[in-house]
Parts: sequence; C-alpha cells; structure tokens
Amino acid sequence: MNATETLFAPASGFGRAAVAVIRISGPAARDVLVTLGGRLPAPRRLSLRRLCDPSDGAELDRALVAWFPGPDTYTGEDMGELHLHGGAAVRMRVLATLARLPGCRPAEPGAFTRRAVLNGRMDLAEAEAVADLIDAETEGQRRQALRQLDGALSRQVAAWRAEAIDCLAAAEAALDFADEGDVDDAGLDAALFDRAARLREAIAATLHDGQRGERLREGFTVVLAGAPNSGKSTLLNALSRRDVAIVSDSPGTTRDAIEVRLDLGGLPVLLVDTAGLRETAEPIEAEGIARTRARIDTADLVIALVPPDGTVPELGPTRNPILRVHTKADLLAGSEIAQGIDFLAVSARTGEGLATLLDAIQAATESGLGTGDALITRARHRAALEACVTHLDRLVTGAGGLPELAAEDLRLAVRALGEVAGHVGVEDVLDRLFSGFCIGK
Repeated sequence: MNATETLFAPASGFGRAAVAVIRISGPAARDVLVTLGGRLPAPRRLSLRRLCDPSDGAELDRALVAWFPGPDTYTGEDMGELHLHGGAAVRMRVLATLARLPGCRPAEPGAFTRRAVLNGRMDLAEAEAVADLIDAETEGQRRQALRQLDGALSRQVAAWRAEAIDCLAAAEAALDFADEGDVDDAGLDAALFDRAARLREAIAATLHDGQRGERLREGFTVVLAGAPNSGKSTLLNALSRRDVAIVSDSPGTTRDAIEVRLDLGGLPVLLVDTAGLRETAEPIEAEGIARTRARIDTADLVIALVPPDGTVPELGPTRNPILRVHTKADLLAGSEIAQGIDFLAVSARTGEGLATLLDAIQAATESGLGTGDALITRARHRAALEACVTHLDRLVTGAGGLPELAAEDLRLAVRALGEVAGHVGVEDVLDRLFSGFCIGK
C-alpha cells in the first residue's frame, strides 16, 4: 500500500437511496474538498457545498461535505466525506471525477481499515472486530463484535504479553549476569518458572471455552436427520416460515443439504435439511446420504426425526447432542406420543409442538454459544494462543533441555502473543483479512 496515495470509495451501499457517502483519505484529501467544493469546511462539521467538476466547471451535485484533519481520524490521515444525493448517476459521476484528480485512486476492500491498523489507530484484533460487526446478523454477534472492537481481547493479550516480556527479561538477566556474585540464579529461576506457569495456566483456561466465540461468528449448526419421508423438509419449512425445501411423498426427494439461517433469541442458528438415511444403490442418493452423515459428525445439535411408524433413525457413532422428535403428531393418538417419554412431538401441519421445539433449540444454542462474552473469536487467535501455551509448556516442564533455551521459549511465547494484535509477522494476515472487507471500509 502506497501511503502517499489518496484513497476514495463509497462508504454506503449501492443502489437507489436518499444519501450516498463517499469517503476520502490521504494527503490530498484537503485539496480534493477544495477542488470540488470551492473552500474547505470547518473541521468536523457538515457544510453545504455545490460540487463542480474541475475539468469543465459542470455542477455535480449539491452535497454536505465534512473535513476531518488527521491524525485523530479513523485512518489516522486527513479525511473527507461527501454526502451526496443517493442516485446512481450522481454517485458514479462524482467517483469518475475523483478518479481524474492527481494522486487519487479507488480504494480496495478494507483499505481504510488497513491504513488505520498501519497508522496505529487500532490493532489487528480490533480490525477483525470491524469486519465481524459489519457481518453481524444477530444481536449476539453484534455484542461480541462490539466487545472485541472495544479491545477486550487486545487488553487481555497485552497484559499476558507484558508478563511474558518481564519473564523474558528476567531469564536473559540470569544468562547475562550468571558470573556475577550478586545474582541469585536459583531464586531467580524459581520465581521465573512460577510466573511462567501461572501465565501458562491463565492462557490455557481461556482456550478451554468450547470455541464459543468462533461458533457464534459462524452460527450454531442444527441438522435435521431421519429416514426418507420422516418430515425433515416439511419441518424445515415450518421452522423457517417459508418454503425453502421441496416437499414430496416420493422417498429420496432431498439429495443435498439445504441450509436456512435463523435468529433465535439474538443467536445465529444454521438449520440444515439433509437426505433421508436409508440403504440405497442409487449413486446420487448414496452421495447425499454420505454428506448427511458428514454433517451429523460436525453438527452442534442433531434433531433425529421419528415418523409415525416409530422408526428411530440410525445416526451412527456421534458424540454430538441428539434431540429426538416425533413428527406428524397430528396423525398419532396421545397415548402413542406418550410412549416416548424423551421425545418431543410436533406437527408441521397444525403447528403443535413447534414453539416447544424452537425453545429447545434456543436453549441448546445458548448453552453452546454463550452470550457473546468469549475472548477468542477467530481460529487465528486460538492458533497463536495455543502456540504460546506450547512454548510455555516446554519452559515449565524443562523439555527444552539447556537453561539457555528457556529464554528462547519465552521469546517465542512473546512473539505468539504479539501475533494476536498484529505486533509481529502480520503482512500475510493483513492481505487475507482485508480482502474480505467491504469497499469503503
């Protein structure tokens, strides 16, 4: 990224709207606002301006213009915003005019937030929280993203890293001054190993969270499994309140997984309809059944559907929670339903038991995902913290062998912690992260 270039991009969605916002950031931001609007607005105040094309003086729009002098801005640079009328023609003409101005170029996805990271306005974990906040679909995801954006993970990792750096300084002092008479090697080593052990336990305890943060970002996966014609597709349509799956009396209608996202109590749920479980020689259906068993293995909750004939589906070995549900309850007598004490009975036709089933799914989701208070929200965070624990394990157990290697283990632990917030080795992480951002953010 060339920091001498001035970036511009729409910061609002495309399509017809009341207002379209164009964001500008970089050393030429001031000149751009003056060139288009005639004079610079007062800092951090919206001012009405007639925007004109400098090439021919043609009026582009009458817009609100904002000027934000750096470094106290989102990117840490001089920034400007154009609040245009939201028609496509206005937006495209203004963008084309900006592209012709010296030193300006269209921003790539995530370019503004990337500059914020490079200029020290936020760390990498907080930048990831910006992406999560944009992608949040439920209240739980919103809370978790805001908590990360506020620095919950960054502050904790900074505290751990400061402790690891202190331990590293003590270890290096023991090595550098081992020949000095006033250095108590034994006492220093004992204190060092005790502090490292406590640090290791604190990080390990955080890692034992059931991956609630990552799962909240992705959603709690609930798989509907059962024999053909057990009511999976009908139940999926009833729970999602729309026709997303084809319903037919012909066995084997569903060949591939059909996914629907639900918001239950502010938590994301991915409801998956699957191919009916049975023995078959038909190759396409057999592949669908194989995929069903793969989804069962990775599900957070499996809902085993039992049709009126009472056949319980053979799910195979799985350690995932299973909830058995009697379908088509309107075809069963009350005594027949009562025979399965651990069953829920539902009828997609009459709506019987659907609210109870949704409550059960929501309870399982809340138990599995929490309320958005997890510190670790991405696989990258977890991998770095696990690497840190591995290095501290070697130090505490003495598996590294020579005393000189204790300092190296601590140095590697400090580096692993630094990767979480982006203090070290982050160029490849930056490329992957910001490629998934919106243009204009």
